[in-house]
Amino acid sequence: MRGLLPYLLILLLMPACQTLTSSDEVPRAKQVPHVLTGALGDERHDPYYWLRDRENPEVIAYLEAENAYAEAQVEHSKGLRDELFEEIKGRIKQDDSSVPARKGDWYYYTRTVDGMQYPIHCRRAASADGPTGSEQVLLDVNELAEGHEFFSVTGMRVSPDAQKIVFCTDTRGRRIYSMHVKDLNTGEIRENLAPDMAGNVAWANDNRTLFYTKQDPKTLRSHLVYRHDLDGAGKDILVFDEVDETFYCSVYRSRSGEYLFIHSGQTITDEVRFLSTNDPTGEWKVVQPRERGLEYGVDHANGAFWIRTNWKAKNFRLMKADPGASDLKSWEEFIPARESVYLEGMEAFRDHLVLVERENALTRLRVMHWDGGKDHAIAFDEPAYIVDLGDNREWDTGVLRFNYESMTTPDSTYEYDMDLRERKLLRRQEVLGGFNPEDYITDRVWIAARDGKKVPVSLVKRADAHEAPQPLLLYGYGSYGASMDPYFSAMRLSLLDRGFTFALAHIRGGQELGRAWYEDGKLLNKRNTFTDFIDCGEALCDLGWTATDKLYAQGGSAGGLLVGAVANMAPDLFDGIVAQVPFVDVVTTMEDDSIPLTTFEYDEWGNPADPAYYEYMLSYSPYDNVEEKDYPNLLVMTGLHDSQVQYWEPAKWVARLRERKTDDRQLFFKTEMHAGHGGASGRYRQYEEVAFLYAWLLGLAGR
Repeated sequence: MRGLLPYLLILLLMPACQTLTSSDEVPRAKQVPHVLTGALGDERHDPYYWLRDRENPEVIAYLEAENAYAEAQVEHSKGLRDELFEEIKGRIKQDDSSVPARKGDWYYYTRTVDGMQYPIHCRRAASADGPTGSEQVLLDVNELAEGHEFFSVTGMRVSPDAQKIVFCTDTRGRRIYSMHVKDLNTGEIRENLAPDMAGNVAWANDNRTLFYTKQDPKTLRSHLVYRHDLDGAGKDILVFDEVDETFYCSVYRSRSGEYLFIHSGQTITDEVRFLSTNDPTGEWKVVQPRERGLEYGVDHANGAFWIRTNWKAKNFRLMKADPGASDLKSWEEFIPARESVYLEGMEAFRDHLVLVERENALTRLRVMHWDGGKDHAIAFDEPAYIVDLGDNREWDTGVLRFNYESMTTPDSTYEYDMDLRERKLLRRQEVLGGFNPEDYITDRVWIAARDGKKVPVSLVKRADAHEAPQPLLLYGYGSYGASMDPYFSAMRLSLLDRGFTFALAHIRGGQELGRAWYEDGKLLNKRNTFTDFIDCGEALCDLGWTATDKLYAQGGSAGGLLVGAVANMAPDLFDGIVAQVPFVDVVTTMEDDSIPLTTFEYDEWGNPADPAYYEYMLSYSPYDNVEEKDYPNLLVMTGLHDSQVQYWEPAKWVARLRERKTDDRQLFFKTEMHAGHGGASGRYRQYEEVAFLYAWLLGLAGR
């Protein structure tokens, strides 16, 4: 019935679309007059506003019609899609396991099994020589997911005594979870202890008290923290309510295990509360009251709070404070701020401190003793790479675990002796099918943007690729200070082996070049993000990497805003654009504080109640700037239950593009009807999505 009902709705509700006599005919959503009034007193006509109602059968009928049209139009590529799916599946080891990580008396790891969609989380007893004894399955997600089209598990936390595990499940893709606790001795699961919660949970040290966050049912803003007693019979106790609608909150344990923290945050302001894990019914205290523009995060180690903050430090610095007196006046500088180095994070051990830093658009790990001596950075050779902290669960150790990868080096897990400065490779992602990293080359180029700023671009292609301009896929994001690093993808090899180059543009709006790089790509500087991407595309053509008839763009979420804006601003630059869960109806969304993410993103995009921000957002919002002109080929993908970018944004955008564009190029719109922001759940469904996308790109490029 689940597969048949949408088809019947299409037949019964033909008024939703004006031409649906065949899946070969272009779907056209009906227009219903709707007027929105902006901060300037202007009127914006939005005839596709009606698509916002996901419970309306006409809306479902329209989305299904678009899906049917897309499938019909690419039917000829089914053979290639099947080939790509099998290729991707065959390249990725199906029976695999992560490197076991020790915590107390156990080694924890995750494994996958050929033919199964989801991971299995396990542990073995610890010995001096490593894991020993029989395997204990903590959670088999495949069993939990039976009967569900979509299934996601998050918030897995083993209790301090290692006898229980808490986990949270989502069966719709909207990131609304239910909390469960499994007894690891008996296997008994206590289900739905907290329904409709946010998937964020932390244990107290008594092994019976759990703290979790709950969200507003409409806006999905996580603003409530509750205390749950596994042995209690009463209602859960509300311990904190974040009443400022521009803030969200989360709860977590310190690395030392001695404190619990509640973090309240928005884009540029933080406030943290703390409580001893040994006193779960005690009073929460504030580390430092919120001050607009003051950002800070707290961890505990060696009897002190360690505070990463931007207080008088644009690129952040590390401060030390006594938990008993931890406001700004008592903070003592431990690592000073540096103009060219951005401090991203830290990991504390008994004798060592490891800093995660970013300089010149590359991450690095800096190791030091608590006394400040023997300070050194771990060195790497490739021109572009990613290095980050691995699964370091043990406190009392001189061995650091870190992860490394590049566009040609698969994800690699290392152990590093912090005193001897020696590294040992524990595991490298195995890529099947004859993969040889020497068959590929990676490079980094710096491109001058129109205002003179130099933008780094990371590239990868086959070493034997022809010198003549080749098809190139340019990926970008550029928002929220999220840095896009040059990652390895076994799936991407299917493009590279067919002659594509892949490029990652590190445009403004991320923090690849420090905090200023982010600030120069947000609010009233947001257009720098789009022009950087355009300038990178044009330069890659000028440098001979590609040509405009071979250049393609891809972006998702806020990266979907990027490629949507670029489609309006430079429609002749790209032959094709892939927009995944794209944020394209900027003004209308930011005017609606009932939509998830809106209120605490005013400091990212601006508040459209302010005429200056309204006018600026209106100047680049992709939906509001669709014109009667030619557009590139477009593939737009979304999820019906997306909680971060509502499905109706791309639906409206596609409908308006169909109404106004003057070309006959491809425009396909695919909605995953059982998924949210992250796409389909289950690894094989994800392979299918990638195969569809790649087949579309290869078809356009004639490959």
